Amino acid sequence: MKPALLAMEDGTVYRGQGFGADTDSAGEIVFNTAITGYQEIITDPSYRGQIVTMTAPEIGNVGVNAVDFESSRPWAAGFVIRELSSQVSNWRAEATLDALLKQYGIAGIAGIDTRAVTRRLRTSGAQRGVITHRVDDAAAAVEKARRHPSLEGRDLVREVTAPEPYVWDEPIWQGGAEPFADKPPTRHHVVAFDFGIKRGILRRLRSNGCRVTVVPASTTAKDVLAHKPDGIFLSNGPGDPSALPYAVETTRELVKTGIPLFGICLGHQILGQALGGKTYKLKFGHHGANHPVMDLGTRKVEITSQNHGFAVDVDSMQGRAVLTHISLNDKTVEGMRHDTLPVFSVQYHPEASPGPNDSCYLFERFTKLMDERVR
Repeated sequence: MKPALLAMEDGTVYRGQGFGADTDSAGEIVFNTAITGYQEIITDPSYRGQIVTMTAPEIGNVGVNAVDFESSRPWAAGFVIRELSSQVSNWRAEATLDALLKQYGIAGIAGIDTRAVTRRLRTSGAQRGVITHRVDDAAAAVEKARRHPSLEGRDLVREVTAPEPYVWDEPIWQGGAEPFADKPPTRHHVVAFDFGIKRGILRRLRSNGCRVTVVPASTTAKDVLAHKPDGIFLSNGPGDPSALPYAVETTRELVKTGIPLFGICLGHQILGQALGGKTYKLKFGHHGANHPVMDLGTRKVEITSQNHGFAVDVDSMQGRAVLTHISLNDKTVEGMRHDTLPVFSVQYHPEASPGPNDSCYLFERFTKLMDERVR
């Protein structure tokens, strides 16, 4: 591996060894506290424009495979790790992490004290950064990080959304001789907005008896209703939710129809704005597979998978929605529902991919709302 640098906009420079593509990568640096699931993380379109730092010490040991892709390709701008495993030990592995990043032109850097990076980001807040192999000019790398555009105000959804509608018909992967679970009969038709949707979400919907039509982010309410959906889904995705007025206006129109609607992550933030609320950028975001969330209705705590840098302003939702879930780390909004309409959303990822399955009941809640509406 060649020498490489990770340079931050505040002037901090870390030296390590490059892997993946022999190129420079710039983006907002975020840290992820998941121990496993690095492939699902870097192929999540929500990471478009971000350099992901893994706090777990060894990455790459299980390789990569086609089934665990959460989208058609990796989207992370760069990848920062402590140690790149020299061996792959997994019967499902089809390639190495290094080969995957090379294939898609993404720079990685190893040999970094990723927990030191995490402490700095927790203190200073999210920073723009650069991974570069030009190790002789650290000052130039810092300046390049400072010139890179911020995520605030950027519509990255248009860069990751599907160009045309398509039908999803693949259920949850279960392993064994038959890798995918049997598909249950479909009893509902769901139109899912692709703001950067994860395949794990689509698999959950299909496995809960939904026929799923995925539509581009810019699809109008009129076009959605032409599909005659039983339910509407707002997906996760990258960037600043306040830069998506077209999605907010469409959601506002769809809420009025009374069709059951479920939003996750960016979809939750879009719904919050559609109901009249506001969003704001978090200091360093929530990224990982071990975040505690309390269901305020049951008082039960769920361990959740999360990936977001923005949040819904709780004060702005007063009188507009009912708060249903909160983060036990910082008390930010993690879930809400409409007081009278079959509309709800969560900030975290109940489909996991990767992460715990504590919250997968929310997909059943969505299908139950559709059951009740068609009776």
